[in-house]
Amino acid sequence: MGRFIVKRSLLSIPLLLIISFITFAFQYLAPLDPAEVVLQAQGVPQITDELIAETRTALGMDRPFLIRYFDWLGSCLQLDFGSSYVTGKPVWSMLGPAFLHTAKLTFVSVIAIIALSIALGVICALREGNMLDRSIRGVSFFLTSMPSYWLAALLIWCFSVKLDWLPTSGMNSYQSYVLPVVVMTISYAGIYFRIVRSSMLSNLHEDYVLYGRACGLPEKTITLHIIRNSMQVAVSVFCMAIPIILGSTVVVENIFAWPGLGTLTINAILGRDFPIIQAYVLVLAAAFVLFNTVSDLINAALNPKTRKEI
Repeated sequence: MGRFIVKRSLLSIPLLLIISFITFAFQYLAPLDPAEVVLQAQGVPQITDELIAETRTALGMDRPFLIRYFDWLGSCLQLDFGSSYVTGKPVWSMLGPAFLHTAKLTFVSVIAIIALSIALGVICALREGNMLDRSIRGVSFFLTSMPSYWLAALLIWCFSVKLDWLPTSGMNSYQSYVLPVVVMTISYAGIYFRIVRSSMLSNLHEDYVLYGRACGLPEKTITLHIIRNSMQVAVSVFCMAIPIILGSTVVVENIFAWPGLGTLTINAILGRDFPIIQAYVLVLAAAFVLFNTVSDLINAALNPKTRKEI
């Protein structure tokens, strides 16, 4: 197992290097000169060629591309993503608090999504084809098809404006988590519970279930074995769901004025603040690679046969 962990971790390094190179190059693929973008982001009224040349020299943009890339990569490894073009503040001083706020929302949402997905998936698989199964799938299909921004607006109108039970925005109390988490859970649980249900149904028709029942094993024991074997597929899905949800909080955060990565990144895109955009893309890509690796390691622990694939 230790050898598998080392090999799987080493395979992530080239992928992260490629992602970091593409992320750094994005700034220089823009139609405008990066130095001109900096001056526009700072609100300079009149941009001249001399001012652009001076800015390029001040920011080190006149050096060879690869040297700039490796200097930037070395700084990123120390959590130094440069300074914001707009505010001049260090990117990490803005990204760090926003990341923590988004991580809190993501953590609560992921717990709710996993719990609801497993519960609904198991119930629907054990009641395959009956009215309860069809009803849950129909309602989940309807709710999942709703745009998250429309669902969020509907919940705000109902529970905040009309009933005055919950706050409409911010993160001032635990009540502030309710509406954003409900929106995220409805948007994703309806997708992931189908995967759990499909995996359960696949295991329900395996030979070991028939043999277990023929040997007189209690139905509860057989069900627990089915759930355990079905979780091998669910582990990969749920591990990859974490970075997906982390990156998809943009809409929810902007609707509920949640001071997280989504709000920060939208403002950076509108202001062409490339250092913040680069840091966001790099952090999100690293999260995808990390959780993909974690899912492989968990599956290898659950099923030793998968260790031979690397």
